[in-house]
Order: sequence, then structure tokens, then C-alpha cells
Amino acid sequence: MKKSLLIITVLIINGCTELQQVINQLPQGGISEVEIASGLREALNFGIEKQVSKLTQTDGFFKNQMVKILLPQELQKVDKTLRDIGLGKLADEGLKVLNRAAEDAVKEATPIFVNAVKGITFADAKNILLGTDNAATNYLENKTTTALYAKFNPVIKNSLDKVGATQVWSNIINKYNSIPLTNNVNPDLTDYVTNEALDGVFTMIAVEEKEIRNKVSSRTTDLLRKVFALQD
Repeated sequence: MKKSLLIITVLIINGCTELQQVINQLPQGGISEVEIASGLREALNFGIEKQVSKLTQTDGFFKNQMVKILLPQELQKVDKTLRDIGLGKLADEGLKVLNRAAEDAVKEATPIFVNAVKGITFADAKNILLGTDNAATNYLENKTTTALYAKFNPVIKNSLDKVGATQVWSNIINKYNSIPLTNNVNPDLTDYVTNEALDGVFTMIAVEEKEIRNKVSSRTTDLLRKVFALQD
């Protein structure tokens, strides 16, 4: 009997030791769901400040292969036909002005994204923190895209006019429609560029989120270091 009690005691002591080792490996100091949510917002804001700001520069979209806006499906045949008949420069200009409109619009609309991040409420901040490399960005996108589209769309329309895209594409489409044996096209460029620009913004925010998640050196504030240490 004494021998059995001794064995049980040893097992309990060993179990407690192993449990204490596990506890010692967990981040200390305690952190609330509110702090985690604040850390996620800060990471998203860094994405806007450091990555989305790059999109507002000349060629921010056009020369960034991650987000460059290509022609919509219905205009790819227009592009090919124009190049086939020697109007390649016109086709190139048409592609460029779509990206210029997005660059201009993101510059105007950046406060929209900042406000969206400030207002977002994370339903389960801890699970998002412990999720995939772009979990916070995906959450932001799912929660805000509809509202952002409504605000972003008129900005895109103005930008298309501002950079001359509307006139360029009117000329392109009229040229194409005048070619014999072609079917007339009239795509909604504002809708297309709006969706592409939004996709580009979320892509760049995700780039920064991934950096913060995977590189300790990218956690440049106490809050980021404290929060993202939980997912290391």
C-alpha cells in the first residue's frame, strides 16, 4: 500500500512539473480580448500606412504585379483586335488609365479605409489572431466591402473622368465598334475598376499583416509585440 502511494505521489509531482513547464512557455502578463482587438486594428492600420500608401503613387497599381488592373474579360478581345490592326499604343493607353484611376481614387479614399478599421468590431479577436496570415484582413474585407464599395464607387467614377479614362475608353470602344464583323461592347468600367481597386487595397493590407505575424522586427510598437507574441 505504501509503495502504491509513493508511486502515485511521484506521478503527481512529475505531472505538476510538466504542467508548470507548459505554463511557463505561455506569454505572461495577461492580455484581454480588447487588447487583442486593438492590436489587430493597429496591424491593419500599419497595412494602410505602409502598403496601401504605395498604391497612391504614380504606377502604384500599374507597375505592381500583385495588384495591377488588367482588362476585363469582355475587353480582352477589344485589346487583341486593336493590336492586330496596328492600334497597340491606344490599347496600352487604355490599360494604363484604368490603373491611373485606381491610384488616384485610393489616394482620395484612404480615410475611408482608416475609418473602417477604427469602426470594426472583432467578434472573436483571439481566434482571428491565431488564424491564418491574412485572417484580420479577410475579416475586415468580409465586414466592410459592401459599405466601402458604396463609398468608393463614386470616387472611382470621378477619378476615371479626372485621368481621362472615360474619354480614352470611349474612343477605344467607338474604334472597336466601328470595325466590321465585331459585336458592340459597352462594359461598366466604373464597377470593374472599383472592385479591382478594392481587391488591390486588401491585398496590400494583407502583405503587412503577414509581415507583422511572421517577423518580430516588424512589430514596431509595444502593443503589436504583446499581442502577436501570443501567436508565435
